[in-house]
Amino acid sequence: MDNLKNIPGWHTPEKLVVFSVDDYGNVRLDSKTARDRLASKGVGLRGRFDNLDALETQQDLEGLLETLSSVTDSYGRHAVFTPYVLSANPDFEAMAQQGAGYSYEPLFRTFERLAIDQAGAYKGAWALWQEGVRLGLLKPQFHGREHLNVEVLERKLKANDEALRINIENHSMAGLSDEPSLPGVGFTHGFGLWDSSEITRHREIIADGLQLFEKMFGFRPETFTPPAQKLHPDLYPFVEGQGVRAIDKPLHCVRRLNRDRTVREFNLLGCRRGQGHVSLVRNVVFEPSNDRTFDSVGHALGQVAAAFRWRKPAIISSHRVNFCGHIEEDNRRFGLDALRELLRSFVQRWPDVRFISADELIERINPTI
Repeated sequence: MDNLKNIPGWHTPEKLVVFSVDDYGNVRLDSKTARDRLASKGVGLRGRFDNLDALETQQDLEGLLETLSSVTDSYGRHAVFTPYVLSANPDFEAMAQQGAGYSYEPLFRTFERLAIDQAGAYKGAWALWQEGVRLGLLKPQFHGREHLNVEVLERKLKANDEALRINIENHSMAGLSDEPSLPGVGFTHGFGLWDSSEITRHREIIADGLQLFEKMFGFRPETFTPPAQKLHPDLYPFVEGQGVRAIDKPLHCVRRLNRDRTVREFNLLGCRRGQGHVSLVRNVVFEPSNDRTFDSVGHALGQVAAAFRWRKPAIISSHRVNFCGHIEEDNRRFGLDALRELLRSFVQRWPDVRFISADELIERINPTI
């Protein structure tokens, strides 16, 4: 499969490496204390995201920037992450008010609040984010406004869902189940839908999220990876109209169009005839925190070798949870050690490798879009 999936689509003689890393900016767990309270009150925390994932701290960012700058490619450039960023989080204090609906706070407000509430972890974190961008080690792109489905959350609020109430009290969004009235829509699926009438709201959220992103970083994002890669095809032209040049898509998926009506979608890296955006299809997986007994570095190197064999860029799929240590410091140490080993292996095995960001890849694929 590593070879087969790399045969079709855009090719290049360059050995390009792109790190596409999801979930930056998202508040899943507020803290270790919050996680322990959720667990003690019976909220079903499952897997590494519910147990280890928290907003990136000053220590997380320091370690990440040091690791990315520890290697240099033959063009004299350090490794670069393309962090896919959520531009807002729930406003937990506002939602805790009796009878209140959903409301959110921009990401920079989240960092400001946590710099006061948890100064040891978050004081200076937003400044480090900006430093990483200035140094060219981080090139943020758009992951959505928030990593949750607003329709699902509002239905849970209306139903006085106990797990959601406990999460709000602990400034977290972990271990929350799907909503039976919206079949197939997960709580974290920002743009998952059951009925096509929900598309109207998704347009509003995307437009609002992009404006918040531009306000925070000072530029308009060029690529979009929706949470869990759920996005109705009718939104493609809308996203293009918002200035987005590329959409991250799975190689193969089934997309819901309206209730029981679905469509199969096969995606290739590049731009199909008549398509107004570039499709980015990841072809390498690097998830060191998923299973520590698994050789994640060796597995990733094998997939990169297959990509280069077929003259394809290596687009590495990863998540922030691999490199964060606010909940368990050892998780950050393990993930960054694996990342450092992977980066060193790149430059040793392929001296002509080139580190670029996702938006730079788009420019190579189709500079006219």
